[in-house]
Amino acid sequence: MYDLFFGQNAAWYTVPAFIGTGFFTLRMVMLLLGSGHHIGGLDVHGDVHGDLHGDTDSGDSTHSFQFLSIQSIAAFIMGFGWAGFAGSKGTHWSPMMVNLIAIAGGAGMVYLLAMLLRGMSELQTSGTISLNSAIGQEGDVYVTVPGDGRRGQVRLTVQGRQRIYDAVTQGEELPTGARIRAMKANGDNTLTIVRA
Repeated sequence: MYDLFFGQNAAWYTVPAFIGTGFFTLRMVMLLLGSGHHIGGLDVHGDVHGDLHGDTDSGDSTHSFQFLSIQSIAAFIMGFGWAGFAGSKGTHWSPMMVNLIAIAGGAGMVYLLAMLLRGMSELQTSGTISLNSAIGQEGDVYVTVPGDGRRGQVRLTVQGRQRIYDAVTQGEELPTGARIRAMKANGDNTLTIVRA
């Protein structure tokens, strides 16, 4: 077993493969557990961001793949090691060809990691419902809405969720329980409502 993994120059590939796999696995377990932006005091997020189209906006890491993060370096080392090991043990190719296969394997792992992180970020939703989504919806008054432009509150079902919004009306006072319709979203995060 030792000769298989470390004999005849195999260590040039298996050592990076074991180190990369170990770190990559540890990091993925920590991500799944929801912890771990730091390992032993080291920040595991890279400083250079960019998505697959060359965007370098570092403001929102959920929309960008971190090419030079420790995670992507570990993925490259892991792919390089295992592809090189397979090439050196499974073929009779020259060392130059095995190294090219190892580099391609590392690059492939970085690409797969990018696709994995992109897919995970697309699963996330903010949970925020736009105020404009309430326009045209019917509901009821939750807290009396005075008729003089002062605020009250209304309860509406928007996108399958019951929400309470601040509301104003230009007409008569609307008492608690009155049926209403949202007519307009205002700049001060209120809805203009009318009796339904």
